Amino acid sequence: MRIGTQGWNYDAWVGPFYPSGTRVGDFLSMYARAFRTVEVDSTFYAIPPAKTVRGWAERTPADFSFALKLPQEITHERRLRGDDAVSAMQLFFDRARELGPKLGPVLVQLGPDFGPAELPALVQFLPRLPDDVPVAIEFRQRGWLTDGVLALLAEHRVAVALTDARWVPRRQMLALAERPTADFAYVRWMGPNRDIVDYSRIQVDRTRELEAWAAALRALAGRLDRVWGYVNNHFAGHSPSSARDLQRMLGQRPVQPDELGDQLGLF
Repeated sequence: MRIGTQGWNYDAWVGPFYPSGTRVGDFLSMYARAFRTVEVDSTFYAIPPAKTVRGWAERTPADFSFALKLPQEITHERRLRGDDAVSAMQLFFDRARELGPKLGPVLVQLGPDFGPAELPALVQFLPRLPDDVPVAIEFRQRGWLTDGVLALLAEHRVAVALTDARWVPRRQMLALAERPTADFAYVRWMGPNRDIVDYSRIQVDRTRELEAWAAALRALAGRLDRVWGYVNNHFAGHSPSSARDLQRMLGQRPVQPDELGDQLGLF
């Protein structure tokens, strides 16, 4: 089970997480000393240059993994349809493979207006996904979560992203954790809203929610090959702290911020 955060490039983390004086260019290298995986948000907005992707790989240790979001051009603008969407997807996966063995799962994040009536687009899209990269899909309407759709995803070995957020009740997501459609799980802790603007400290006690998820993840770990999980700053205010809490609940040893301070001289 690999637990990390959604992104690493936050100035507000300097002090509470990154040692004081850490340069922006060293954020990723320092982050990778605490966590073994990260979800990259920037790929949602544009396909990254190959040089950028190789730079991520070069600044992280051998056992690190990146989760990448499929670009919104494919999911939101082209809505999974057409030859242009397929071409963009092929280019994206080619760039993603620049990570080599550090490439983890790809997240297909559908828009909140992409409803079950667009099932034909999903049916045509799934067979075009590559076989060599694990893919998870995030639905933002409850109507998608039917036996038929789960069977379709299982046919293509695509996971349902288990997301703790406002659009699907937590109890339904925890129930879905018992019905995996792939040999891995992809979990996202988003929070109920985006009111939090200070990312330097925990502002909401999410202990009960995390304990429920930790129990679900322990059960999943006995059935699946891999579990990836990523915490957003909006979940409780400071995602590195929430991720460490999850690690403790899962029996993992978190790396504390004061331990990172001992490494600053290496930069």
